[in-house]
Amino acid sequence: MLQAENIQFAYDEKTKLQFPDIHCQKGEQWLLLGQSGSGKTTLLHLLGGLMKAQEGHIKIADTDIATLSASQLDHFRGRNIGIIFQKSHFVRALTVEENLVLAQDLAGIKIDRQRIKVLLDRLNIGHKLQAKTDALSIGEQQRVAIARALVNRPKIILADEPTSALDDHNCDEVIRLLEQQAKEEAVTLLIVTHDGRLKNKFDHQIHLQKQL
Repeated sequence: MLQAENIQFAYDEKTKLQFPDIHCQKGEQWLLLGQSGSGKTTLLHLLGGLMKAQEGHIKIADTDIATLSASQLDHFRGRNIGIIFQKSHFVRALTVEENLVLAQDLAGIKIDRQRIKVLLDRLNIGHKLQAKTDALSIGEQQRVAIARALVNRPKIILADEPTSALDDHNCDEVIRLLEQQAKEEAVTLLIVTHDGRLKNKFDHQIHLQKQL
């Protein structure tokens, strides 16, 4: 489902990042651990097609994303990859429902408001359907971000530090929700983090070392 081999990326001549190979099967749940400076977020952006690897190959559902044009990649990402960023990046002027409708529209997918309602209800936040996102608590924003990542029925979810700003209770809750939703949707889940609290929660793990 997700394969990354011989991936390298350099921001400049002094900063060259080399990453371990990744092979995640459909429905598997993975944890990618590493301290600050190990390239975790860079790798997530490469896997999500937000940045382009300078060496190596990344395949999602047997598609080499490096072969896609910019417009093709946008379309492919919208339909196949759900990304949960460290910051939610909602459109503040829009309601929760409108933000999720926007995610469907940008992916060229038929608007499905029932799908949105079902997801939000499943995440126990259906009562916030018409709320503005900046009126939500951090925990509520995390749930909406999970719903947005799932709304287009992606094949993989990439979550960037989803628990770093949360206390222990909310950390456990967000991970439980991510695992539960990924399982119910048969989605491959890859969580990128330096949060040591998650080490014992996932059998499949990748460890990045800080690169000098």
